[in-house]
Amino acid sequence: MISFGYFEKQLLDAVTMRTEQAFSARISWKEGFLDLGDYYDPSRRQYDGNRILKVIDERFGVSKGKTIGLLSIDLFIPILTFIYGQAFLNGRSCIASNYRLSNERYGLLPDETLMHNRFIKEIIHELGHTYGLIHCSHPDCVMRSSTYVEDIDQKGEDFCPNCKSNLIHFPE
Repeated sequence: MISFGYFEKQLLDAVTMRTEQAFSARISWKEGFLDLGDYYDPSRRQYDGNRILKVIDERFGVSKGKTIGLLSIDLFIPILTFIYGQAFLNGRSCIASNYRLSNERYGLLPDETLMHNRFIKEIIHELGHTYGLIHCSHPDCVMRSSTYVEDIDQKGEDFCPNCKSNLIHFPE
């Protein structure tokens, strides 16, 4: 996992612990540096998730294992108003952003725990895609598609039995 920008240690620790549990693997962290201004679209006032994912894959992708770039910016892809994350299906890289995951963005009272839980779910979800998992219709499965934060809140942090059985684990 590579953080692009500042993330609180408490959040990074929680992300590491839950991701290690979800994938039965050891997770390593490092900081990445990328001029995100190169990926800003002034007409949308957002950052191009497709282009960021591609450059993270090219510059930071690892030959063994998976790479996830953690961001705090508003992401989009051309066909959607915004996205929480993006992944190469069966690929080696994905991204997730916590930009739209805080209650304050929606005029609600701050809830740091809820924001952390949302981010963890999105990270596990995007990493699931890199292992070939597609969106799932099981209501509690972390691989269920999320259009709104309420969708994230309603699903669980774990894979349903079907997705878990289809998950290809990290190579040793």
